[in-house]
Parts: sequence; C-alpha cells; structure tokens
Amino acid sequence: MKQTAIYAALVTSLVTVAGFSTPSRADTGQVAVVFTKGGFIVGVGGGEGVLVLHGKKYPFTVSGMSVGFTIGASTTKFVGRALNLRGPASIEGSYAAGGAGGAVAAGAGAVQLQNGNGVILQLSGPKIGAEVSAAVGGVTIRLK
Repeated sequence: MKQTAIYAALVTSLVTVAGFSTPSRADTGQVAVVFTKGGFIVGVGGGEGVLVLHGKKYPFTVSGMSVGFTIGASTTKFVGRALNLRGPASIEGSYAAGGAGGAVAAGAGAVQLQNGNGVILQLSGPKIGAEVSAAVGGVTIRLK
C-alpha cells in the first residue's frame, strides 16, 4: 500500500513537471531593413534586410505595394525588433499596412506591423527623399 502511494505521487509529479516544461516560448530578434518606395497613385517598393536571432544572421527581401495617394520617392533605413518569433522562418509572410492589426504609424519613419504568424515588427528610422503618402498597402518578407 505504501509503495502504491509513492508510485502515485511520483507519477503525479512527473506529469506536473512535464506539463509545465512543454510550453513553447517566443523569441525576440533584431531587424535592420533598407526600403525604397516611389510612385504616383500606386506606390511600389522593395528592399533588403537582416534578422539577427540567437547570434545568427538571416537575410531577407522585402517587397510591397500601396494604392492611394502616393507622390514621390523615399528610402528608409529601419532598425528595430521582431517580436513573437517561433524561429527565423516565422518572419516570412505578408504584413498588412492600414488594416486592423496591421500597421500603426508612430510618426515619420516609424511603424509597427504584424503578419499572419503573429510576428510583430517594431521599426523606426530616418526617411531620405520626398514622398507624401496616404495609401493603404502592405509588405511581404521572404528569407533568402
């Protein structure tokens, strides 16, 4: 009887430990992006960037388009963080700009974007050039 109680306590403790040790954790990485955009009515842009996660560099490409009031051209050098990463591949996908949960402009050259994987990019940086935009669009990130 005593062994049964000890066995039951051991099994309970193992199940409890296993239950608490399995949750997956999201990582935060550093991001640097150079994005060039230009257009008249329809804005088109593209660029390159790098994600640094756990000391490794993961280069990626950025492409995007916006429709609305866009005049001029600009280049922005963004730096910031990528939150809620579940590995480097989770940064890939489409980031909506101007939609619910999409982009929130925080002044000139600052933006927060979220993709379908739940990754949030918080980026800021100086804008070089002359561009006026009141457009809705998005960007797509692909690892190289």
